[in-house]
Amino acid sequence: MSSKIEDSLKLLKDKDISFVDLRFTDLKGQWQHITQHVDTISEDSFVDGFMFDGSSLAGWKDISESDMTILPDAQTIATDPFAAQPTVSVICDIVDPGTGRPYTRDPRSVAHAAETFMKSSGVGDQAYFGPEAEFFVFDDVRFTSGMYESAYRVDGEELPSNSNRVDEAGNMGHRPANKGGYVPTPPIDGGQDLRAEMVSTMHEMGLTAEKHHHEVAPCQHELGVTFNTLVRAADEMQIYKYCVRMVASSYGKTATFMPKPIRDDNGSGMHTHQSIWKAGKPVFAGSGYADLSETALYYIGGILKHAKTLNAFTNPATNSYKRLVPGFEAPVLLAYSARNRSAACRIPFATSEKGKRIEIRFPDPMANPYFAFSAMLMAGLDGIRNRIHPGDPMDKNLYDLPPEELQGIPVVCGSLAEALDSLENDHEFLLQGDVFTPDLIEGYIDLKRQDVETLNLSPHPAEFEMYYSL
Repeated sequence: MSSKIEDSLKLLKDKDISFVDLRFTDLKGQWQHITQHVDTISEDSFVDGFMFDGSSLAGWKDISESDMTILPDAQTIATDPFAAQPTVSVICDIVDPGTGRPYTRDPRSVAHAAETFMKSSGVGDQAYFGPEAEFFVFDDVRFTSGMYESAYRVDGEELPSNSNRVDEAGNMGHRPANKGGYVPTPPIDGGQDLRAEMVSTMHEMGLTAEKHHHEVAPCQHELGVTFNTLVRAADEMQIYKYCVRMVASSYGKTATFMPKPIRDDNGSGMHTHQSIWKAGKPVFAGSGYADLSETALYYIGGILKHAKTLNAFTNPATNSYKRLVPGFEAPVLLAYSARNRSAACRIPFATSEKGKRIEIRFPDPMANPYFAFSAMLMAGLDGIRNRIHPGDPMDKNLYDLPPEELQGIPVVCGSLAEALDSLENDHEFLLQGDVFTPDLIEGYIDLKRQDVETLNLSPHPAEFEMYYSL
């Protein structure tokens, strides 16, 4: 018995656990779960796993071959602070019982394969990822989309639209202005206690959350979580989302990771810090631009070259492209720069070579983190393998460039449809080492094209405003 399995079984006994929640991620990035009574858990559970029906998950197995194995990873066991009965969660991989191999459409298995491929390439021993996921918290959300009606409405105590609201207890008036919410103190920041509890519950579930603060838009927030290896960083992003949603719900509120839930204000991004280490040393540290190594520049070159394909994974929602527009601090221009937040790739300031990393700023938190991190790593490795130089850096404020200078700078995709087209036409780099497979890419594209078609076929309230009386 491995020490991790032994420790897990001891934890179940010592804490008198009643249930073990087996959690895994579907093709869209949604956390799913199956709950086992503790009496069904043994050493064999971590070796043989449990059978379940995979045919009901969008984009997964056909009903004719629905049996799948869910395999708990003992290293991920954590107490669930939200469960009424004593419960632990365990993150799982999905195995095809017919072959005994990882299921090719299991996002976590893809992330494992990406780590393995990187090590086999000789570039590094570990790839570290540090995502910064933003989110909104509202007090009330209503929406409908049917044949004869389409509408949505969000409300939150902080929204400027409530400045003239009549409250029984009185309207206190302290709330962020439009685009004016970045790091004020309470009472303007109404989410201090809410975010602190989110951070506390994340610590209970094994994350190292370092900080929290209000973001630019009213009702928008961010929590800072320590970087980790690729698979663990993706695991932790799923825990992050779970804690945010559950704590918000316990406060009688609702949290969303939609990139652009509010028109005419900043959207939510998931800036992702990345670095590679080998033999205990940072591969990205060097003596070039911004103290980067040549390897780091080639990594950036790969990211920028394949950015439109990456958008299919890093910005996987139709709503993602309502955020990726000029004027809202969104990094739409595919350039790199030291400390310049208007570029798609920023090189943050670091006090030592150990902190040398790059920050890719166009991803958003709707991304399936296993796919997004793996795809970015594969693009970077392709850049290193083919020595793709990113060209000259852009140290100007890209938002203020005149039109003639902007013409030569490539941009991210303008729609999910464009991103899926790019993925169809440019995915050979993802197939290296069988990290992504043609079957996975085909299934993913088919699934996401359903989103595009649904939106294309749905009249929008704004269209009534623009066209009804013409």
